[in-house]
Amino acid sequence: MPPAIETADLRKEYGDLRALDGLELTVEEGEFFGLLGPNGAGKTTFINVLVGLVRKTGGEARVFGNDVEADYRRVRDAIGLAPQEFNVDRFFPIREVLIHKAGYHGIPTDEAAERADEALKRVGIYDKREERFDWLSGGMKRRLLLARALVTDPDLLILDEPTAGVDVQLRRDLWELVTELNEEGTTVLLTTHYIEEAERLCDRVAIVNEGRKIAVATPEELKRRGTDTVSVALEPTPATAPALGPYAHGSALSGGRLDVRVDDGSRIAPQLLRDLEADGYEITDLEISRTSLEEVFVELTGRDDRTVTRSTAEERSNEESTAERGQPEGVV
Repeated sequence: MPPAIETADLRKEYGDLRALDGLELTVEEGEFFGLLGPNGAGKTTFINVLVGLVRKTGGEARVFGNDVEADYRRVRDAIGLAPQEFNVDRFFPIREVLIHKAGYHGIPTDEAAERADEALKRVGIYDKREERFDWLSGGMKRRLLLARALVTDPDLLILDEPTAGVDVQLRRDLWELVTELNEEGTTVLLTTHYIEEAERLCDRVAIVNEGRKIAVATPEELKRRGTDTVSVALEPTPATAPALGPYAHGSALSGGRLDVRVDDGSRIAPQLLRDLEADGYEITDLEISRTSLEEVFVELTGRDDRTVTRSTAEERSNEESTAERGQPEGVV
């Protein structure tokens, strides 16, 4: 079977700005795959290329072996997209919104109605089926976007920041639901700003920056690329940081404790203690701080995502996505 997603030298340019710069990415069928990157890294542009809302400038992109442009209809029928932005027709009850969505994909009306009911029940808002979108709470709106993505029973579910702005309980409810869908065989592509979300849900994670792939690995493999911190309390308290072996990438005194950066805290800690005891220090306390995926993310991209604003290229991708295909609001 071909991969769920496969790209080669994928490029998207807006004048002098390059939102995608030779992106090479493969997502295997059945994977739960995470896409992490700063605002403006090209994540939404990439999704819009896959679903046909943005035309690529060059390179190749395939979904289950089908070219995203030459086989557009086949690709679009295989994908369910829950976008970051609320782009739902506000003039119809939400059950009708889902029926219309299914109809766009050629599903007969009776079957579309059954699927709409099933999707609304699955995401927990069936009792709101006769209400209009604007009458829903923020969390219910997020659930509706997921229901709309599921109504066509997609082989590939794409979630673009699905839990942005929702409360902790709803986030965990959505985590449970998408995990269940993945276990049932649906391939999931997730973009997120929540590092915990990627660590908890994803089989593999790709870190992208400025439209390029920086790294692809499991969350655990990525975390091993970072450094741990071994923090020890010493008696007597040293006036300056003691000299240590080559295993130490750096050390500093902080609040009466010695903090030492190492590759593998559990493995290095015994050697560190022996060296400090040999220098005449007594260790009164020891803590090991594991590297986090967030720290690796910042190290690899050189940018803290909490302080980066969206780039012009990404903004234009969002603005132009519906215009390039000329599709009505809500058809995603």
